[in-house]
Amino acid sequence: MVRISDIDLIRELEKDCRKPFTEIAKKFKVSEAAIRKKVRKLLKFGIIRFSLDIDYKKLGYNYVAIIGIDVLPEHFVKIIEMLKEDKEVKELYTSTGDHMILAKVVFRTNEELSEFVKRLEKNKMITKVCPAIILERLK
Repeated sequence: MVRISDIDLIRELEKDCRKPFTEIAKKFKVSEAAIRKKVRKLLKFGIIRFSLDIDYKKLGYNYVAIIGIDVLPEHFVKIIEMLKEDKEVKELYTSTGDHMILAKVVFRTNEELSEFVKRLEKNKMITKVCPAIILERLK
């Protein structure tokens, strides 16, 4: 019997994670049960997870931005927790790059985005706010 590697399966799932296991099994010449078992294992060990990929612009959120945020080091955790609670923050990262924190945010209007940025800038624990509006998602 042919064995399918975890990487081969992950690459196939990256193309279309909703593709039926029977189709994936045919492609790799293995049983559907083998694919199902391998996916279950990858999920169990946290190697893969499934989530929604939302096109916010189609929902009326015309302003999607990545905001670089720098904070006073002693307030880093507090700011992270504050941002986690904000409904406009859809993704949140820490970084070793130009900014300590990167936040992906979505807003319906430019005014809402502007107010959010102003609110961050007024926070004494935050030292720098650098918003970048996403023009087009390419990949």
